[in-house]
Amino acid sequence: MSPILAATRLLAALHAALSQMGVEAYLVGGSVRDALLGRQARDLDVAVAADTAVVGPELARRLGGTFFPLSADVARVVLPEGAAVDLERLRGRIEEDLRRRDYTVDALAVPLADAARGQLRVLDPLGGREDLRRRLVRLVSPAALEEDPLRLLRGPRLATELGFDLERETAAQIRRRASLLALAAAERQRDELVRVLASDRAGHGLRLLDDLGLLPRLLPEVEEARGVQQPREHYWDVLGHLLATVAALDVLLSPVPPAREDDRRLWESFWSPLGELADELRRYLDKEPVAGRPRRALLKLAGLLHDVAKPRTRMLDERGRLRFFGHDKLGAEMARQALARLRFAQREADFVATAVAQHLRLAHMSHRGAPTARAIYRFYRDCGEAARGILLLALADHLATVGPTLSWRGWLAHVGLIHYVLTEPARREALVSPPKLVSGHDLMAALGLLPGPLVGRLLERVREAQAEGRVASKEEALALARRALREETEEAD
Repeated sequence: MSPILAATRLLAALHAALSQMGVEAYLVGGSVRDALLGRQARDLDVAVAADTAVVGPELARRLGGTFFPLSADVARVVLPEGAAVDLERLRGRIEEDLRRRDYTVDALAVPLADAARGQLRVLDPLGGREDLRRRLVRLVSPAALEEDPLRLLRGPRLATELGFDLERETAAQIRRRASLLALAAAERQRDELVRVLASDRAGHGLRLLDDLGLLPRLLPEVEEARGVQQPREHYWDVLGHLLATVAALDVLLSPVPPAREDDRRLWESFWSPLGELADELRRYLDKEPVAGRPRRALLKLAGLLHDVAKPRTRMLDERGRLRFFGHDKLGAEMARQALARLRFAQREADFVATAVAQHLRLAHMSHRGAPTARAIYRFYRDCGEAARGILLLALADHLATVGPTLSWRGWLAHVGLIHYVLTEPARREALVSPPKLVSGHDLMAALGLLPGPLVGRLLERVREAQAEGRVASKEEALALARRALREETEEAD
């Protein structure tokens, strides 16, 4: 229970403020569950026997925080150090409130007065502590799913995050009511999906959602891939491949070495040679384009969707071989539609769609040997912030293609290629935006040009040559621009 005690000062301040206001309060739900599991929780969940719209602003004033109403009975107070206190209004007495919750592992409470004094008396009317011991997520009542259909996702999401099993009857009840998911707001469905994807067991979580009949309702595009066969170099059908890609990303994106020996060997072969670049890459994955939605979760979503258009582009060529021409571009359009439906932000949709559209780029760059400096420069230019994610996706795609037939020699060749593209000097030039050798004004003055698209094209030619190391001064840049202008003029003639 020590993680709760780690917040003793906050608990004491919280209790003092609420008791002075005459408000009965309890630590509830995830705060208690995570403490019992020894997991550090930054935020606190507190149930109060009062109107949160009245209590919240006054609590924020006393603690020097900021008040945010979330719904009629739920509010948040964000404290100066960044921690948050989520307030919810008690429904009746505390035991009655706990019996109306969704899963037993969250139907737990500790009186705030006790917690502030270190006397952690857990109220547990439904056997939640025993389910924690047995590592089970168990439904309080089937009625909970009908009261709030989002709970259909919340159960498997909890099981995924905690590494627990979903109790058999609970799974049956969810499966029976899967169609109710359509009644939950798209934004709330998105947030549960992101939490599954952000976990290090996302592949397992998606398979659980699929088994429960929820994945096809979240992402009907993925359902089209079920049973769609692939060429013999693929171990799984399209849906199996997509799920295996996410599982491979779980291994590669893990912040620590995985427990399984084979997974750890794969992980170490990628991360160990990177040196200082490893920390940079981890920061890249941890970055949140939107608060609470890390880039690593978006990359796994791209992994789930990268071949989603294969069923719609499947054909036999003149030799009778299976082909999926254009599945990358059509897949990017389908990904955008899916993310729009789930109310992702535009920059998140741009990242995922770019990763899907460009997931074959590395293969195209390297089919005749190591990619050139120009090809690498163009890769980073065209793919933007998705570029490094696409490199990781390429590794996961390979693992999910060959499955258990993986050749270690072939794997190391793929890793070597990815390391080369990550560390090649042109990558650095493209990412840090080297000083401009010439400006558009310089080109117009030196070449007698008017403003227009031609100037932009000549500037891009100069930037490419600079990234390749072919020009390093203003004079060399102007000479290259003159040659490029002559080429454009000759082509026009």
